[in-house]
Amino acid sequence: MGPVVEILSKERQSRYSLEAKLELKTVRDELFTVEGLPSNRPIEVDDELRSKAISSLSAASKYAFNQMRPDGHWIGEFLSNVTITAEHIFLRQTLGIDLSASRYAFQRFILSQQKQDGSWSIAPKYPSDVSTSLEAYLALKILGAPESAPQMLQAKKWILQNGGAAKMRIFTRIFFAMFGLVPWDAVPQVPAEFILLPKQSPINIYTMASWARCLVVPLLIIRHHQPIYALPNGAFADNDFLDELWLDPSNKLMPYGTPLAQSWGNDFFDFSFNLIDKALWALGGLRRSPLRTYSRRVAVKWILDHRSSDGDCAGFILPMHQNLQALVLEGYAVSDPVIRAGIAAIERFALEDEGGKRIQGILSPTWDTVFMIRALLDSGVSSTDNRIQKAVEWTKAHQILGPEGDWRVYKPELAPGGFAFEYSNNCYPDIDDTAVVILALLEQDSRAIDSPCVIAAARWILGMQNSDGGWAAFDHNNDKLYLNRLPFSDMDALCDPSTADITGRVLETFGKMLELARGKHLPLALLESIEAACKRGITYLAATQEEDGSWFGRWGINYLSGTSNVLCGLAYFHTSYPTVKTLVTPATTWLRSMQNPDGGYGEDAMTYKDRSPSIRGFGDSTPTQTAWAIMGLLTVTSPDEDCVVRAVRWLVERQVEEGSGGSWEEEKYTAVGFPGHFYIGYKFYRHYFPMIALARWVNAVGGVRGKRDSGIFLSDS
Repeated sequence: MGPVVEILSKERQSRYSLEAKLELKTVRDELFTVEGLPSNRPIEVDDELRSKAISSLSAASKYAFNQMRPDGHWIGEFLSNVTITAEHIFLRQTLGIDLSASRYAFQRFILSQQKQDGSWSIAPKYPSDVSTSLEAYLALKILGAPESAPQMLQAKKWILQNGGAAKMRIFTRIFFAMFGLVPWDAVPQVPAEFILLPKQSPINIYTMASWARCLVVPLLIIRHHQPIYALPNGAFADNDFLDELWLDPSNKLMPYGTPLAQSWGNDFFDFSFNLIDKALWALGGLRRSPLRTYSRRVAVKWILDHRSSDGDCAGFILPMHQNLQALVLEGYAVSDPVIRAGIAAIERFALEDEGGKRIQGILSPTWDTVFMIRALLDSGVSSTDNRIQKAVEWTKAHQILGPEGDWRVYKPELAPGGFAFEYSNNCYPDIDDTAVVILALLEQDSRAIDSPCVIAAARWILGMQNSDGGWAAFDHNNDKLYLNRLPFSDMDALCDPSTADITGRVLETFGKMLELARGKHLPLALLESIEAACKRGITYLAATQEEDGSWFGRWGINYLSGTSNVLCGLAYFHTSYPTVKTLVTPATTWLRSMQNPDGGYGEDAMTYKDRSPSIRGFGDSTPTQTAWAIMGLLTVTSPDEDCVVRAVRWLVERQVEEGSGGSWEEEKYTAVGFPGHFYIGYKFYRHYFPMIALARWVNAVGGVRGKRDSGIFLSDS
């Protein structure tokens, strides 16, 4: 029995004993005091900065409420590179859907993302990328851009100077093969029978990450049919539509994988998977297998079973594209209600403005809503504000309690209770969203701790803890990293293992629950499970801390994000677990040392390509990353420490007027899809994270909580 459970048990057994109550208070105070400077040291408050920070929060609150949707939720634009939009154009071309109405809007967006040297990148202020540039070029040419246009000539020059079309990644080859621009033999074999492998097999669709699984299943069908679709010049198995981008257009059979002789004796999995691929190639991809027809039927059923009623699939645009192509190849007409619903669902991911028309990769309503709730509450908005209550009700209504979910394959006994990132994604609730939902609900009303919603969510998170003590995004024990040696895995993203940033968030959630559980009549068994899970989570974090004190950030860039998340989680366990102090001290030392001369914090996405300590935590200051640093530091650092004050001042001074309120500008992306390959900019990161950081600082030096009736913040009346 852990310390928290012991306290609660003692309280219940001796509820009417004054001595027991006094003893309980003493133990509680010791257990839940955050380590920092001695409590008798007065905080030196910069009243002018505090006043400016409160004004900044007031302006930010106005902006936040102005962005709220009528039904009570928030959603900001999902920013990514042009490939998402380009691949949507490819889809419409393959399905024969007219592009003329949006032709120039698509062109405008793609060209707006082109760099001065003619290339395209996977993120702003990031090195140029051949595959991204190839997809952008093909999309523009499909849309009617002439080869002689200056932008096209620039793009052609850059692509050829960087190795030409032969340097494209595997995923790009799949799209190009469908138009006859590369031979299908340049794409690894993926036999449809793969879907029949049982869950007990060391390799099957469920040992892959959820996002990979959703892409691989339709690919099984696409790879079987090996379609050749028409481009503006016609349909040809050896189409010369992009020959100008090849150094040698007579040889398009690009190799993939490591040569067998090179991998022999060096990498068992690399050698084995390449050997299997060569055998499959020699056997024609098993197309004459007696199980092929049945395998395709199973794949089609899997796709249909994973669709939502509105045509969505996993809330992720890439599998939605490929699912439609697979279903059409299996005989569905474009006019079929299933296909029409899928096309309509994809259109809901589209945005069009003066910058052109683009397709978002994901929609993030739950994520944005719960963080906005937290930011506004921290900033002093009343928990009884009608708008906050409306947002809370919207959030609770999206809890997933049905029978769906791939996580059930390996956790069939676990009851549901999770939340998804997106509007419609019942098959894939995620741990991180579910943890933040609990935090938002408890911060709005601590009495929600024993509500069915919170209890179900907490139990689901408990059941999803991995064997190593950490938590992943979507799956349980999805850590078969040898899958990244498969020939078609050129993004190293086929698995969903435990990560420090999500584990830190879960510890923050469970720490909050343990804190609020004092005096609440929660089942002791649940509290024991939470405390045991936290102990294992802390052990995992101790094992994954870098030598310099930081933690890797899988979902936010990068070590600044990972370290901040972990510190926010460990803040609840400083005195109850002696190990925590040994983790926190080097982490905060590292954070302090990473501050930029201007007072802000920033980190470049190149840290995913080069993980050496020499470049961790370095980069131009951004509002999001500065906020993360403040949030992490405030868990153990006095709010008047110089590094904290300088970071707060950096945020305050860089707030800009936006609409009738105030926000922050941020060009660089600070979130991650696939490290090293796909980066994300969430529009509202630049807003709610600075709000949370400033509010925590203001509350630490005197507070905005308790001043909700002072007129500083907007009222809903």
